[in-house]
Amino acid sequence: MKLRFLEILLTLVILLAFLGLIIPHLYMSSWMQYAALIGVLLAAAQILAEGPRWQMIPAYSLTVFLFIIWLLRYVLPGGVHVSPVVSWFSIGIGVIMLIISIILPFLSPVFQFPEPTGLYAIGTVIYHWVDASRPELFSTDPNDRRELMVQVWYPAKNKSSAQRAPYIQNAEAVAPALARLFHMPWFLFTHFKYVTTNAIPYAPITDNQSSFPVLIYLTGLDGFRAASTFQIEELVSHGYIVVGLDQPGAVALVLFPDGRKISGWSKNEINPLTMQSIEPQPNAPMMHGKTLPNGILPYFAQDVSFTLDQLSKINASDPNHILTGHLDLGHVGIFGISLGGENAAEACLKDARLKACLIMDVWMPAEVVKRGLRQPCMFITRDADTMRLERERIGGWTEKDIELTLTTMRAVYESLPGDGYYLEILKMFHLNFTDAPFWFPISSQLGLTGPIRARRGSEILNAYSLAFFNKYLLDQPSSLLNGPSKQFPEVKIEMHKH
Repeated sequence: MKLRFLEILLTLVILLAFLGLIIPHLYMSSWMQYAALIGVLLAAAQILAEGPRWQMIPAYSLTVFLFIIWLLRYVLPGGVHVSPVVSWFSIGIGVIMLIISIILPFLSPVFQFPEPTGLYAIGTVIYHWVDASRPELFSTDPNDRRELMVQVWYPAKNKSSAQRAPYIQNAEAVAPALARLFHMPWFLFTHFKYVTTNAIPYAPITDNQSSFPVLIYLTGLDGFRAASTFQIEELVSHGYIVVGLDQPGAVALVLFPDGRKISGWSKNEINPLTMQSIEPQPNAPMMHGKTLPNGILPYFAQDVSFTLDQLSKINASDPNHILTGHLDLGHVGIFGISLGGENAAEACLKDARLKACLIMDVWMPAEVVKRGLRQPCMFITRDADTMRLERERIGGWTEKDIELTLTTMRAVYESLPGDGYYLEILKMFHLNFTDAPFWFPISSQLGLTGPIRARRGSEILNAYSLAFFNKYLLDQPSSLLNGPSKQFPEVKIEMHKH
């Protein structure tokens, strides 16, 4: 969490101006007489330099009120005279406004991601790809082709003073979709446009080694391609190239360079299509006149294969002149949360180019359960009691959801012909697998995330995902995968090796 410098300074000046107003001997100090004026100037500077946000409205309002009082003292002969009742009432309102001005920015801050622990700085670049061979099922126009917005993060040369990349491109457009997902007012997410990451746009790739293993990241329903930035940046800092996909129909919003956009479908809208892949029904759902007997997951999984094809082209000749020759496409893994985990499992079933599969907290497609996966896999979820606790606090996670998630993940794990890992992390809620715990410091109190501390949850996920991919893509064993860890007692781990 961070408060921006001018926000902090403005809050301090407001406090001093208010104290000077109600404590006469403080006001007599020469510089304290001008605290209200300084506050107005600071508010203007903060708005211009850092940008306004609704969380600062009480502070702005109090600044203007204190300035008016200060101005009246100089304009009116003899100052301002009010009755004791009005005076004490005004002071009470002022105290309330002051408290709100201090607390509100802390409750909904322009948050900051932790510094990754690896050796590498992080660069990032964005691509727009069109798959001319496939129709866009989430469009009513039969001539539309499948398009993806893709963000790539890569190990970069250290440029500590360079400007950092925004957390969400076009955050103003994405914020309403996120609000819909969380059933919250849209304005709660508007300050996301000010959040930056540890990545540097278009930074030169490091020359410490010639190529790096590649990981594909898939987010959950109504998420966005950077929804697990804490995990993405940690992996990149340790020498991976991570490719995040905005999949139309799955993510909150896909905005294309020409201004076209495809909004994500709600859970109720897309549920018949996804569940047909999980529990196939005789009467298959239809989409714009096309029957989907296997549901929508095979279609989403094709995005991964298309991405691998495009990465081969980028590796041969990157139009941005950054990644050419630096992608080790013989060592590719994939990781996904929720719907992204389903899509990752389906992609691993269909595409042998994926060499390692990390799936987080979701039930498995029927075809994957039936046929099994061949790659080394790690499944990370929670215990049933934690899922029930989440249901009590925020809803969802019916007994059927719990049973389907735990039984299908375990079934695929137990059927693996090679190495596999099955982890349960105590006190983790579903959104703890994303950046959501960093969004609001009180997310746990609101029931959005679990009792586990935000930083602790991300630390556990980062440690195990890095250990897994290091072993199976870089051939670097880790003791963390050998059994229970004293470092992470919250983790129950099972494994089988062949």
